[in-house]
Amino acid sequence: MARFPNGMLSLALILHVEQQTGSYGAAGLVLAATSVGQAVAGPVTSRWMGAWGMRRVLSLTLTICVIAVLGLALLELSLPGYMGLGLLAGLSTPPVQSAVRTIYPKMVNSSQLTPLFSLDASLQEIIWVLAPWSSPSSPLRSARSRAPAGRGDPRRRGTWFILSPELGRVRIPRSRRSFGRVVLRPPVALATVLGFLLIGACAAVEVGVVATFGHDGLEAGIVLAIFSIGSLAGGLSFGHLPIGPWAMARRLSIVAVGLVLTMISLNIFWLGGTLFLAGIGIAPALAVLFAITTASVKFSDTAEAFGWAGTGQLIGAAAGSAIAGLLIDQSGPTGAYFAASVFAVAGVLVAVVFVRAFPDLRGRDPSPHPDTEPLTLP
Repeated sequence: MARFPNGMLSLALILHVEQQTGSYGAAGLVLAATSVGQAVAGPVTSRWMGAWGMRRVLSLTLTICVIAVLGLALLELSLPGYMGLGLLAGLSTPPVQSAVRTIYPKMVNSSQLTPLFSLDASLQEIIWVLAPWSSPSSPLRSARSRAPAGRGDPRRRGTWFILSPELGRVRIPRSRRSFGRVVLRPPVALATVLGFLLIGACAAVEVGVVATFGHDGLEAGIVLAIFSIGSLAGGLSFGHLPIGPWAMARRLSIVAVGLVLTMISLNIFWLGGTLFLAGIGIAPALAVLFAITTASVKFSDTAEAFGWAGTGQLIGAAAGSAIAGLLIDQSGPTGAYFAASVFAVAGVLVAVVFVRAFPDLRGRDPSPHPDTEPLTLP
């Protein structure tokens, strides 16, 4: 629930700014500014949770982010103004994903961790697809109008998570590594790059679907819902499978095949079928990213590692949306599906070329390494 507004924000900005400016390119630039802010802040605020505590960091960032998002919804601005507020909203985005995925290894035993990551990935995809469709005309205005009642208010969802007992029971130790060193570990670097490519493909698809069917009808929501159902089905069916070095290449290949097929026709039934196929590989691929990140770092570095992985995904969302928006302005909706296909195929190639860098987690505990330090004995 705390991540639901994050899923709403990306496509909501595309719809809202496109309606205000009449340009998908301008909307893509605003989303890019927001995503750049999120990308810059993600590793920093995630690391702060080890120094200041999760609740303090989440409360501060949530307050600032709500103010910035309400400004985007309420104020009529020029393009630079929208980009400035989008950047502030991105910089203050609460590091909920890093917090949640850091807590998971402390909630379940090692045999349950990979299936839990798979379930998390499936729910994340549903959030990204269903959240923006709270209003066909403008999700930002919808969230604003329902805020007094509390139902659409991101503060309520964020506060619910901040007050959850798990946040009080788990404390992230202060990392002894210098900032940024964790991303140099090959599995974390791979998770960052592949997250960039995978989420870039998904973002391009979302923009392409909206451009294909418009934002005033139900068709776009239905097609994106089918996309998310495919991801959920894949996550629940294959996410529990053991993760070997070739797992990522196989799962991304499903995504790539489905997205390449979307370019054949813009018919709603064809797009629904091909995106369902592509979706089958998304949640299992994300589960691999989460598992290899957790299994390759110490617990004190887990939050920062997920912050860097999130940064890759956010930059991918910005790049995918911006490139798709520009291609739509030039050549129509097919350009967005072409961009998505390029992102997905590039992900497969990276997974194949660097397969030796993937840890083999078959029969291995994917929990983070315990923090140890030398002790002086008398």
